Amino acid sequence: MSTKLERQIQWRRSKVAELDSQGHSQPEMASILQVSIGTVNRDLSYLRQQAKSNIRRYVDERLPEEYEKCLVGLTAILREAWNASQQTEDRREKIQALSLAKECYSMKLDLLTNSTVVDDAIRFIASESEKSKDREQVKNSSSSDSSNEDNKEPNEPDYDDHKNSDKQGEEKQEEQTGEMTTTTVNTVF
Repeated sequence: MSTKLERQIQWRRSKVAELDSQGHSQPEMASILQVSIGTVNRDLSYLRQQAKSNIRRYVDERLPEEYEKCLVGLTAILREAWNASQQTEDRREKIQALSLAKECYSMKLDLLTNSTVVDDAIRFIASESEKSKDREQVKNSSSSDSSNEDNKEPNEPDYDDHKNSDKQGEEKQEEQTGEMTTTTVNTVF
């Protein structure tokens, strides 16, 4: 019985996704599928979570592999293009092979230097991980705050927080701009 119910839910969710992609509103989807608006809303929420999960899995597992395949493939084509250009006596073939080599270099350079999509995806995953960690810390601290009302520390300012917030601000700015700065600390003995 549960497998039949699961198939019905999967079918409904696929229809919700289809209707949503066609621009239907939630009330329209509910009317077409003859379910409540709340059910459509839950299905859309589920589909969003699935999409996030799929993106995370793709970025974590497939994207690095596909990236590496592209680089290896371009390197193999590049090697063959150079071999062909050196082994032929025909000027046209030589020029075509060198043109192919040039195109491979350009594509490799694009993959290696213009990886903004990869960087953005990695930043997205990192920020989502941070958000979930922050939410967990808030949950833990709120539950421990209520149980430890008598064990609070005095409300004295922490003068090191200013330094830490400046450093965190710089790190966030580096993440957004993609720049990296190094700090040198000289210690006197």
